[in-house]
Amino acid sequence: MAGTFSIRALVVAALLGGFALTQPKVAFSQALEVAPVAALPAPRLAFSGAEMELAQAVAGYPGLADFYGSNGLKPIFQGEQGATRRAALIDAIGQAASHGLPPARYGQTRLAELDRAGADSLDGELAFAVSFLRWTRDLNGGLLEPQRVDPGIKRKLERPGTGDLLRGFVASTDPAAWLEGQGPQDRNYQALRTALHGKSNLVAVPGTPLVPSGTWREGMSGPEIGLLRGRLAAMGFLPSPAVAYDQFDAPLAVAVAEFQAEAGLSPDGVAGPRTVVRLNGGPAEGATAILVALERMRWMYGQDPMARQVWVNLPEFSARIMDGGQEVFETRVVIGKADPEYETPEFSETMKYMVVNPRWNVPRSITVKEYLPRLQANRNAVRHLDVVDGAGNVISRDRIDFRKYTASNFPYRMRQKPSDDNALGAVKFMFPNPWNIYLHDTPTKHLFNNSTRAYSHGCIRIGRPMDLAHELLQGQVGNPEGVFSKALASGRETYLNLKSPVPVHLVYFTAFPDASGKIRRFPDIYGRDARVYQALVAAGIDSGLDSVALRN
Repeated sequence: MAGTFSIRALVVAALLGGFALTQPKVAFSQALEVAPVAALPAPRLAFSGAEMELAQAVAGYPGLADFYGSNGLKPIFQGEQGATRRAALIDAIGQAASHGLPPARYGQTRLAELDRAGADSLDGELAFAVSFLRWTRDLNGGLLEPQRVDPGIKRKLERPGTGDLLRGFVASTDPAAWLEGQGPQDRNYQALRTALHGKSNLVAVPGTPLVPSGTWREGMSGPEIGLLRGRLAAMGFLPSPAVAYDQFDAPLAVAVAEFQAEAGLSPDGVAGPRTVVRLNGGPAEGATAILVALERMRWMYGQDPMARQVWVNLPEFSARIMDGGQEVFETRVVIGKADPEYETPEFSETMKYMVVNPRWNVPRSITVKEYLPRLQANRNAVRHLDVVDGAGNVISRDRIDFRKYTASNFPYRMRQKPSDDNALGAVKFMFPNPWNIYLHDTPTKHLFNNSTRAYSHGCIRIGRPMDLAHELLQGQVGNPEGVFSKALASGRETYLNLKSPVPVHLVYFTAFPDASGKIRRFPDIYGRDARVYQALVAAGIDSGLDSVALRN
């Protein structure tokens, strides 16, 4: 159209004008389409042909355009310094498989060819720059966009800008060390990388005979027990027997229990069907959960692993307080049912306060689906709940004809007063979020005795709520137990603000290191790991399996 530029022309004009394009909040193409031509700086004169070509080449990459625009359109992968940077990048992406990332994505072979030729061409500069972009982007935020993989994954990524990364890379006196510092740096990520290389004790040596299906327990004998013993020995849970031994004795029961504990199963020492299936899991199965865990760790880029924080691992049915990378508190939890409507989502937020003697404001979904039909049948049903209007006023049930309402037009809410049988128990812990998910006490204590604890409507019930409250108040008030007890004894709904808010991470790891670095396994209760793995395969992760995962 006369009087306007194409998108590429606008970018090139911006670069030649000497300003750095930053990654906009709106879509890149949208920002360019609406940018008035008059607002763009006038192009500088006397640019070389090489600079013009570089400006055009990076115009389609906002992060690269940002950097090269601020760098005077000068190459950074050429000359003596460029050779050092090229070598560092080639070595770094050579570690892709150890991170569970697809090596082919970063073009190491092509970069090596260009490096041998000196990489003094535009193609060489662009190839190294794009590889840098992909490598740092994937390490500092993951290969996938998590919210596109599963609706229950609400995690938002906080990747650093490519322009800022390139400026840091160029300013570094040790490019190799700078690249080594990208991606998660905490010990859990490194333990997962180690496990991916076949050092996990939950993967048997290839060729080890499988254990027949069945249930094997102490006191039994037969060739099947010998196979069970051999499988555990191949994983390091028993010494390799000098001679065949087909008796299921007490030491074998201990070894089975140790394996079960590592695998996230109930450690009862009985090799039942679930234990046998896990024992027989092949190399790819052993690696899959670790590949997914590495990706999930990359999604949490920007979170300080040493900060004081609440860490809730949903498949483990467990909540912890971590401080300085060390566990200072742990409790069992009950999470959302394995039903798409009730599954607990994954996200990170900040806990700002707790509510002692809380009222329970019944979620509308529960009100209209579970309670309204009961009220239509009997207006005196669920008497422990008040019916309230939009202003919070309690409305007498005698004044309401529940039968004339439907789930879509029911105008009331339901609320439970603080009490011993309140659904939220004595305390709830609030980290405001769009999904109204929080941690809370519960009167149904018996559920914490079950090995699988997915029973709630989405919120997280805490097995030791009082102890959690005391621990969270440590350092916040002078006498945590006294302050909490006083609020509880009042019988009134009381807010206790945290002077120093605490990060809360609702995570989903089916494979994760314990304090000793050993990988513990947990069931994929919501099927999310399977979907993440499928997305990784689609994104090219299978190109890394031949060299890493299948080596286990």
